[in-house]
Amino acid sequence: MGDWGPVFVAVVLFILLTPGLLVQIPGRSRVVEFSSFNTSGPSILVHSLIFFTLISILLLAAGVHVYIGPVTGKNRREIMADWAPVLVGVVLFVLLSPGLLFQLPGYNRSVEFGGMKTNGKAIFIHTLIFFALYTIFILAVRIHIYTG
Repeated sequence: MGDWGPVFVAVVLFILLTPGLLVQIPGRSRVVEFSSFNTSGPSILVHSLIFFTLISILLLAAGVHVYIGPVTGKNRREIMADWAPVLVGVVLFVLLSPGLLFQLPGYNRSVEFGGMKTNGKAIFIHTLIFFALYTIFILAVRIHIYTG
């Protein structure tokens, strides 16, 4: 059925690290701001680096895997160091960070572009989009990038 571990880890990290929801590093007026619902290019960069670090640790070093059904020989091969879940997650994290490229829904329109602000609804919608695209790339299309 596939390894749902990367999907679970990536979606949870997407929610927790969305700039402005819980924390924004760097903030607009301070180094750290809490629940500001603002974002910026530098904060998306910092949060993306944190996302990359945590997803690498959890998926590659700790080896978080969740299988639905029995673990077969094929599943064991998938446990090798596969960088695709990490790289796909980081790219989607950057592209779908609410307020960077777009925000769905926006404050005054159904879609706003480059507003560098967010809200609870937008974070929820962007999380659903992240989940759908990540699941398609990792479980349906089965993108793999093995090293060494």
